[in-house]
Amino acid sequence: MNNSIESSAEASAAVPQHATKETAAHRAMALLAQLRVISTPQLHRMMFPQASRRRMSAVLSGLKTDKLISHSVLPNSMRTRLWFLTPRGAQVATLWPELRGRSVVPPGNATEASLRAPHTLAGIRAHLTFLEDAGVRGDEYGPLDWVPEVAHRLPDTGGEDRLIADAVMHYTASSPRRLQFRAFVEIDRATMSSERLASKLISYARFHDYTPQPVGRRGLVGDQAAMLAWQRFYPRFPRILFILTGAPPRTLQQRTEDLRAMTSEHPLVATLAAKVPLGAAVLEDLEAQGPSAPVWTPLSGPAERRSWMEL
Repeated sequence: MNNSIESSAEASAAVPQHATKETAAHRAMALLAQLRVISTPQLHRMMFPQASRRRMSAVLSGLKTDKLISHSVLPNSMRTRLWFLTPRGAQVATLWPELRGRSVVPPGNATEASLRAPHTLAGIRAHLTFLEDAGVRGDEYGPLDWVPEVAHRLPDTGGEDRLIADAVMHYTASSPRRLQFRAFVEIDRATMSSERLASKLISYARFHDYTPQPVGRRGLVGDQAAMLAWQRFYPRFPRILFILTGAPPRTLQQRTEDLRAMTSEHPLVATLAAKVPLGAAVLEDLEAQGPSAPVWTPLSGPAERRSWMEL
């Protein structure tokens, strides 16, 4: 009997087993497909935070040899490399299950990647703070749970016709009880006027109230086609987080105050704030203390800082 079991086990072991776990190369390409451009240190922190950089370098070298990825060198960065998919790499990754429904549009060349880098890398810096904080807290949040450049239609009211969030974040907290959070994230590097930054809240308020009308007939109460536009994508309207950087602390404080003023003074935004948590924080504070620390200023009500989950 024992001999029979041993023989069966040996025969089973001799049969080649198909790999079911993704490879490091697959993960690296998926991250590049979704996040567009990533620096070597950022990619290393996402994929191999406990391993030496040689492991990351080996993965990137293999993908580059196969002409699936390419790189440019960030200026004034001690020759830090910025990685992105080639057209061939994008073609390979575009139908992967984890990227289904998301467009894979890599930079056309190294110059385009370098021009895109400042804003994109600031967003990834913010993403990394949530990723590493989730690891400490035991929450569920992975490298692909940060989806950049998510666009939604807006009502035709003579203004912008689309809302484009810098990112949508999907996060599940495990304690003190299991809660799912979604957030629209806006990255502000102080490259636009404070008024223009604050006006983004108006676009979010318009999207919150937007009910597309069915073509050729009026929408009726209870008609599925007449549901609010955001309900087609989210079970609950995501909270809105502004992450500020690129200016002295006093300037960033003033920009936060302008966001609070827009929330209290504009009727549409005030209505939004009564239903949706809104907050702002400085990127360097997130990096120093973590996003679950009391570093977020609510955009309505008392200005006492708190965790992003407590806005």
